[in-house]
Amino acid sequence: MSYFLLRRTIGFLATLIAVSIVVFAVMNVLPGDPALTILGLDATDDALAALREDLGLNDPLLTRYFAWVGGALVGDLGISHSFRVPVSELIAERLPMTISLAVAGMIVTLVIALSVGIYAASHHGKAGDWATMFLSQLGIAVPAFWLSILLVLLFAVKLRWLPPGGFAGWSDPVAAIRSLILPTVALALVQSAVLARVTRSSALEVMRQDFTRTGRASGLSQRRILWRHVLPNALVPIVTIVGMQFAALVTGTIVIENVFYLPGLGRLIFQSIANRDLPTVQALVMLFAVIVVTANFIVDLLYVLIDPRLKART
Repeated sequence: MSYFLLRRTIGFLATLIAVSIVVFAVMNVLPGDPALTILGLDATDDALAALREDLGLNDPLLTRYFAWVGGALVGDLGISHSFRVPVSELIAERLPMTISLAVAGMIVTLVIALSVGIYAASHHGKAGDWATMFLSQLGIAVPAFWLSILLVLLFAVKLRWLPPGGFAGWSDPVAAIRSLILPTVALALVQSAVLARVTRSSALEVMRQDFTRTGRASGLSQRRILWRHVLPNALVPIVTIVGMQFAALVTGTIVIENVFYLPGLGRLIFQSIANRDLPTVQALVMLFAVIVVTANFIVDLLYVLIDPRLKART
């Protein structure tokens, strides 16, 4: 187990280093002059030169990379060019919104997908199975931003049950939860469509195993067989998709937060790109990349916890 963990940890760290190099390189070869963006077109050459020196834009690229990585390791992500505050403060202020939205979306996704997937598997070849597969395929095909607009038109504009956007703040928990219902559903429906199909396929494979038939012959109820025997043994491919989906939910908030005007990291990165706020964009892109890589690392570890036999194959 220790050798397996060591290999995965080394791979995890190597991936993070490679990602940091790519993110830094891409962000620093983009066209445009951050100093000119900050000071405006009327800035003098002396003012532009002084600001470039102050921002470290005249330093060699390798020096700037190591300075950025060294600062990131101690929580110093630089100063936002547009907000004039430390980038770490901006992220700390808006991260709870994005994580809350992603976690809520993941919970709703799991509830919907596992229930629907197991139902479809238990009714294989019947009308319920065909209907489930049709709806899941439809869910995969529908873009999240378009679904968000439809939800706003139905539940906010027509029925007036929920607010169309904005965030009421956590000082009023009821209003805050109501503000997050539509974006959470918009995130979860698309992801649950994918997970439901994977759950169905994995459950069907397990249901064809000998121990499942033995359980039926022993008189166990269908519900007990499905939830106590089929689902636990079908978890490996499901966990793979769940890990990738949580990463997709976090990055998917970039679009959802802008549709619903939520003060999270997704909206922050759009504002920073528009203002060419290089330190903020660079930090946010790296943060999203770290979340994706970390999610995959955790999934690798969960494989062995779910099925220790996999350790001998890795």
